[in-house]
Amino acid sequence: MKHLVEIFRSSRKEEMYLYVEKANGLKDVPEILMKQFGEPESVMTLVLEPTRKLARVSTAEVLEGLERNGFFLQMPPTAAELLRREGSRE
Repeated sequence: MKHLVEIFRSSRKEEMYLYVEKANGLKDVPEILMKQFGEPESVMTLVLEPTRKLARVSTAEVLEGLERNGFFLQMPPTAAELLRREGSRE
């Protein structure tokens, strides 16, 4: 099944992103999360389906979060992930 998803970047935390169904916007995101997230900046709209690959997160996880919560929060990478990312560039 295809989903039209809008992705927002956090104004408070680098590399934190919020995925929502484009049709619903941010209405399903809890107020407390929005306060911590800061001013959302729309960065991309895309058609998301199970076969699509994403850079840092599993498509299945995003789709599950959208179905369960109405949104998916992608957290910034951990120190270990950053080290692996740097190691793969060499």
